[in-house]
Amino acid sequence: MSNLPHPEAFVRWFRQAAPYVHAFRGRTFVFGLGGEAIAERGRFVKLVHDLNLLAALGIRLVLVHGARPQIEAELRARHQRSRYSKGLRVTDAQSLVAVKHAAGVLRVEIEALLSQALPDSPMAGAQIRVASGNFIAARPIGVLAGVDFQFTGEVRKVDGAAIARRLEAGEVVLIAHLGYSPTGEVFNLAWEDVAESVARTLKADKLMLYVDQLPTGGRGQILSELTAQEAEALLKKDGLAAPTRRAIGHALRAVRGGVRRAHLVSRRADGATLLELFTHSGVGTMITADPVERLRPARIEDVGGILALIEPLEADGTLVKRGRERLEREIGNFQLIEHDGAVLACAALYPSAEERSAEFACLAVAPDYRDAGYGERLLRACEARARELKIRRVFALTTRAQHWFLEQGFKQAGVAILPQRRQALYNWRRGSKVFLKRL
Repeated sequence: MSNLPHPEAFVRWFRQAAPYVHAFRGRTFVFGLGGEAIAERGRFVKLVHDLNLLAALGIRLVLVHGARPQIEAELRARHQRSRYSKGLRVTDAQSLVAVKHAAGVLRVEIEALLSQALPDSPMAGAQIRVASGNFIAARPIGVLAGVDFQFTGEVRKVDGAAIARRLEAGEVVLIAHLGYSPTGEVFNLAWEDVAESVARTLKADKLMLYVDQLPTGGRGQILSELTAQEAEALLKKDGLAAPTRRAIGHALRAVRGGVRRAHLVSRRADGATLLELFTHSGVGTMITADPVERLRPARIEDVGGILALIEPLEADGTLVKRGRERLEREIGNFQLIEHDGAVLACAALYPSAEERSAEFACLAVAPDYRDAGYGERLLRACEARARELKIRRVFALTTRAQHWFLEQGFKQAGVAILPQRRQALYNWRRGSKVFLKRL
């Protein structure tokens, strides 16, 4: 007997995650998080477990970390005060000692957690090797608005070739918030700046930034997807917490610098990393250069995705059965909506030019998206195509969706309105209702 409370749900999720597993193998992901996430040890241990799982799946991992609370603790222990300007620490010579100490301690602690291999734990059998080093060349920020930031710096260059060699060797690369100059000086950097710069240099497939607050819309809902243009517009509005604003800015620059996807993920939500990466809807905010959802004509390589979408509807009698061979022949008639490469909806338009009519058919929408207006969008696209072909009327046959067609401006009609060739193929045993819409 299984001890899982819902074994069917687990099996279904595991199968749905398979395409992501295939897509992510060998890809490079950069993870960036502040010292606050590491300070909450219980949550950070769970994140390390999730990173171990990703490494086991063949994903190449770079982990960039900050140390703000740890530096604060070091300064308090030394009876020194912190000083900030424009959200950045002013790092003088004394503060730099605390910065180095905090970074060194964190490096050892993170390496220790990544080295776990306890039996009966998520790290059982793990053999993670961690590489770190002087990958970041930095320069001083200098004087801004009359404030000398001294040993606070910014990224000048990332040694991407050296990082890539460590990744090729199967190691997890750990990078602190420190940079080095050709003169041997050490600079304190913003971890977001380091994570962005590393991701851009490596042309990473994903940049994951862990934040306290995710951006939300007018009704308080998490903004799950933003294009670069939408993210830029959001930065111009008020109401964003400063750390969230900073993370969005770095994510935006990363995407425009060649990173395929940037994600903001809550550092407090258990399992957020896996949910964001391996579920279609995710739990964070994904920023992309262009929209990930597209309505477009179907191509021959879409046949598998369309079949997966329509086969359950064929099995319950909603749609007439089409085999792969027929679908391949008719693929030029199909329009589909894809989201990040996954086919979520499809429909076909079969024109009959001699009678200036066309059949709207094979409308299918993934169950979780049937209230998203995809059917309406596909119908409008097919109607636009019909007008291009000088078609004057569109008809549809259905056994289940009568009300939907009425809502879209169709009127019920008889079999006699069908073109002669379509009448000859009408299945009287199936008894489909006929609907007609004049364009």
